[in-house]
Amino acid sequence: MEIGEPAAATGTSVRLLRSYEEQDLLESHRLDSGHRRYGADAPDVVRRIRSLLDAGLPTRVIRDLLPCVRRDGTVAACKPETLQEHLLDLDGRISALSETRTSLAGLIAAAQAPGAAVV
Repeated sequence: MEIGEPAAATGTSVRLLRSYEEQDLLESHRLDSGHRRYGADAPDVVRRIRSLLDAGLPTRVIRDLLPCVRRDGTVAACKPETLQEHLLDLDGRISALSETRTSLAGLIAAAQAPGAAVV
C-alpha cells in the first residue's frame, strides 16, 4: 500500500509515518520510482505505535517493544522490566508534580491572604 493508505486508515499524517520509518518503527520498501510501499499490516503497526506513545513510552523503547506487542495491542511478557521501569519513572514524576503543585498552591494562598504585601 502507498503511504497515504495507512495514514488515512489510522488518522496519522504522512509526515509522522515517515518519522516512524526513520526511527525504525515502521518498515517500507522503495519502488524503482522512489515511492514508499507499506505492507498490509502497516495500519495495525501504526495503531500499536500510537498506543505505546499514548502510554508515555519514548520511541526508542517502542522500537524494542514492538516485537512484543500482540495483534490485540497487549504486550507479551518479553520485556516486563522495561514497562515496570517506565511505570516507576512515571510514579516519580507524578510525585514531583504533586509536590510542585502543593508549593504553588501555598504561594497562591499566601498571596491572596488578607494583608498580603503587594510587591
